[in-house]
Amino acid sequence: MPLNMLGAYGDWAAGIVGEEPPQLSFRRAEHNHTDSWRREARARYRTCLLQPDAGGTPRPTLQHQLEYDGLEIEHLSWQLPYGPPTEALFLKPAGAKGPLPGVVGLHDHGGNKYFGTRKITRMGDDLHPVIRRHQDDYYGGKAWANELAKRGYAVLVHDTFTFASRRMRAADLPEVIKDGLTEVNPESEEEIKRYNEFAREHEHLIAKSLFCAGTTWPGVFCAEDQRALDYLCSRREVDAERVGCCGLSGGGLRTVYLTGIDERIRCACAVGMMTTWRDYLLNKCYTHTWMIYIPGLAPFLDYPEILGLTVPNPVLVLNNREDSLFTMPEMERADRILKDVYRKADAADHYRGSFYSGPHKFDLEMQQEAFEWFDRWLKA
Repeated sequence: MPLNMLGAYGDWAAGIVGEEPPQLSFRRAEHNHTDSWRREARARYRTCLLQPDAGGTPRPTLQHQLEYDGLEIEHLSWQLPYGPPTEALFLKPAGAKGPLPGVVGLHDHGGNKYFGTRKITRMGDDLHPVIRRHQDDYYGGKAWANELAKRGYAVLVHDTFTFASRRMRAADLPEVIKDGLTEVNPESEEEIKRYNEFAREHEHLIAKSLFCAGTTWPGVFCAEDQRALDYLCSRREVDAERVGCCGLSGGGLRTVYLTGIDERIRCACAVGMMTTWRDYLLNKCYTHTWMIYIPGLAPFLDYPEILGLTVPNPVLVLNNREDSLFTMPEMERADRILKDVYRKADAADHYRGSFYSGPHKFDLEMQQEAFEWFDRWLKA
């Protein structure tokens, strides 16, 4: 067996995953009725997520409101039952009354927990240098949430657990783990770098603590993303029957998990975050966050099949061939799995997997395909 993350144990662990479709895969012959299969599979997924109580529909406070580049933008804040307040932006075309199709814009991980919503939005031309570089590197120099809103969408982007307004603060942590971390010069590049280095090393402690509490990291952020979806659907400008979600990398992960758990997502675009449990197990877990892992789910659903729980709702997956976070064979395997799920559900044209040249990114060409996908399915 090729070298792998578990060495001499890799062959054994791969055997546990196996080559056949897992127990609740729609690809198995015994699952023929889409609705009954989805109820059973989604119930198992929900059980494994161990979601905490994140309250009801948020009741946000309006921090301030402005117009920028053809958009009306609201800077919002709401309080969940735990942790610091969540900050969010609601964007729509200036003067639009609706009903508009809505999209939950899900920010990435990017090894940068100091920022969240600001990674994929803009409220003015004066950008923090870290954000400008981030958007240049991953998004073709654009704030994609703004660009989508300009096309006639209501877009909500919020900070999720451990990012930006929801991040862990140095003052709340014991000295034994924060390694001299202080927050005395907010927004300085040096402090942002130091914080992100700390946050990277803190991930395994967060995951362990959440397991001890009886929940999971995906369970937490998925619950928070559902509360944001609650709020988006409650807006009078939004047609709650035409709502989607989209994100790159960690945002692509959140797209997979939110689409799998919530039937209100009618169209999804997952970018730069599609592979198989086998790939994480044998090849690439060292490149990834603890935010991914859902204990006990692999025997029932492969990773792409979580996204497939939405079938026949339309799904677009955008991949990069030179993405170092995944192996090409497993990205292709995930694409085949989703094609098989949609084909079996007589909805083959509702799934598309596209492969682009280049590294981990959501560049302008990919954004164009994503926006046209939303136009096709949410504006019709």
